[in-house]
Amino acid sequence: MPRATRPRWLAIFLLSVSVQMARAASEYDPYMVLGVGRSASQAEVKRAYKNLAKEWHPDKNKDPKAEDMFIKVSKSYEILSNEERRSNFDRYGQMEENQPLGQSQHQGFRGFHNSFYFDESFFHFPRSRDFADSKYLLHHAGFNSDVLPDSHKRPYLIKVTSEWCFACIHIEPVWKETVLELEPLGVGIGIVDLGYERRLAHQLGAHRAPSIIGLVNGRVTFFHQAVVREHLRQFIEDLLPHKLVERITDNNYLAFLESWRVENKPSVLLFDQVPVVPLLYKLTAFAFRDYVRLGFVDQGDAHNTRLLRQFNINTYAPTMLLFKEDTEHPVDIIQARGMKRQIMDEFVSNNKFLQVPRLVNQQLFDELCPVKQFHRRRKYCVLLITGEDPAFLPGSKAFLDFASVNRKDVLRFAYVYQRQQQPLCQALLPICVVILERRSHAGKVMYRSVSGGWNGSEEDKYRLHEQLELLQKDPTYLSSDATLPELNNEMAPIFIIQWMNAAYDYIVQMYDDLLYSNWREMMPILSLIFSALFILFGTVIIQAFSKPRKANRPPKKDFVEVTELTDITYISNLVKLRPGHINVVLVLTGASKNALLRKFAKEVFSFSGTQTLHFSFLNGDKHRHWMPSLLRSTSESLPSEGQSDDEEGEESPDYAGHVLALNGHKKYFCLFRPVFTGEDPNDSSSETSFSSDSRRKSRSRSRSSSHSRLGLWMERLMEGTLPRLQVPAWPPLGETTASFTES
Repeated sequence: MPRATRPRWLAIFLLSVSVQMARAASEYDPYMVLGVGRSASQAEVKRAYKNLAKEWHPDKNKDPKAEDMFIKVSKSYEILSNEERRSNFDRYGQMEENQPLGQSQHQGFRGFHNSFYFDESFFHFPRSRDFADSKYLLHHAGFNSDVLPDSHKRPYLIKVTSEWCFACIHIEPVWKETVLELEPLGVGIGIVDLGYERRLAHQLGAHRAPSIIGLVNGRVTFFHQAVVREHLRQFIEDLLPHKLVERITDNNYLAFLESWRVENKPSVLLFDQVPVVPLLYKLTAFAFRDYVRLGFVDQGDAHNTRLLRQFNINTYAPTMLLFKEDTEHPVDIIQARGMKRQIMDEFVSNNKFLQVPRLVNQQLFDELCPVKQFHRRRKYCVLLITGEDPAFLPGSKAFLDFASVNRKDVLRFAYVYQRQQQPLCQALLPICVVILERRSHAGKVMYRSVSGGWNGSEEDKYRLHEQLELLQKDPTYLSSDATLPELNNEMAPIFIIQWMNAAYDYIVQMYDDLLYSNWREMMPILSLIFSALFILFGTVIIQAFSKPRKANRPPKKDFVEVTELTDITYISNLVKLRPGHINVVLVLTGASKNALLRKFAKEVFSFSGTQTLHFSFLNGDKHRHWMPSLLRSTSESLPSEGQSDDEEGEESPDYAGHVLALNGHKKYFCLFRPVFTGEDPNDSSSETSFSSDSRRKSRSRSRSSSHSRLGLWMERLMEGTLPRLQVPAWPPLGETTASFTES
């Protein structure tokens, strides 16, 4: 090819590629993929995405197109859930600022493990893994000493990787974007190298790379969705406890602020223009959930106008108000257009306690009244011992007023309920107000009681103020010592609630592992379940079926249930009986039905376990023509039965007690006839003797003893040694069955 024509061919090739990419971009519509309109709200988009993600998840849907459809659904949600990307698509048909839709589709590499589905373009493949900075690498010792305890204050997002992991390199751009977004909000980031930290990976339950793990309150949760930034952000948000931030309106803000008496915590109101609670606020609430309560106010909601007007909120910037015992005036306020995590942490850390908090556990006591370490770091606690009855409220209110006026860095004011903390109050003697300084972690304190008690009068306030002044001049003013016991934890949940919470965590984890077939991670839970079931069967089930209970059970049946052969059941139980099946039929009359049927059912009971045998009875009074018709059809074998109709009219034969084994498919039967002539019972001639004379003699004789021979006949039937009498066709039982028996 001449050199002059090469640029022309190259230009044609690039033009065709551009046309194909533009066509792919025009054909792709995230609204159509999710099945929503262009005016759909974020709630509708999210609902549609969840439904489609469940339907097309490759772990649940075995359709070969499920993986591709799942990636399309995830990418569509990534576009429409982000307002900026959605706006770009609506205007220019693009998902990102400089990336056409055709390049974002799953044309490159994807799907390297069961739980990961990647849709980054091959042309945007990262060239290095330099972003996995060593500052994020986790080691076994540091993880257990630092990360695990810290997970009770902030969630962690951990990536499990290895040097030779191709898929790990592929998700690096998404991981980088996610870290840059979540780390400033307060999310902890960690990386575990599967090759060098196998011990830590085993502790986390991670056995393959790449894996992404969430860690909250020491609990490990695996990420199983498509690795996109929005999914990782939602994953972290879902790990946080529910109702961390309460929605506040004009109707409930007073109750929220007044709850400091029960919760023993300050209250923080967050004002912002967004309709949903930002992740930043949730992370702050999670970090300080033991100290403050956070409420969120949507400034754009029409139900919050009175609240905004009362506190004169600037609607152009996020605002935080912190309230303590005074619910009408906040003690602190911050306002900033770009609310940062560091600003929020400092704001809450400086106001973690009420002005006069109640000592409800030892941890709060340790923070309010720390142990003396150096002379310049002394902290004195002024403690009011009071009661819960309304009669003590005036004294408590006066103590709060005194603490508000006399706030100093070296003084901490607190109170306890005598009924809730009896060991502590007994160690300090029956006094109302005490000034103490902790000297050791073992509980040793130096203290001095305020003379005259406390009822909140001006004289009491003056006397307490005077003693605090003397204490600042002379630290030896505290002359008494005591050893305080550990405080009761008044906020601890009862045992049943703790057990229910633990059971809920196990159930959620088991469901997650079952859903994604992560059997290696399920083994501890399965072991626990099987152990519990073993104990249950050993202690409850076995006792329920023990011998003392057996006496109350109804006795087992010693007879077989026999059905009647009627016009309705004749076709199914004989004419169309399955091949290899035999119907054993007892012929009886109305007079002999009860006696013969009961004895027959007991005699054949031992053979009832054979699935090819069926047991029925035929009423000779209702169907008196059936037996003569059957026997006439075997006239060549039994000439004695070939009687005329006139002969039958003289005296109708009695077939009560006869037993027939009928093979409906092969059209033969075996006959048992109970006749007693004094012959040897083992002689089988009576089974095929059909003289009319012997039948007439048998009418007046008792047939009860003849059933002892029925068992022998049944055994020979099972062995196949009985003579078989062939019939050309089964005689009709009634007029309705005539058309069926000839077939």
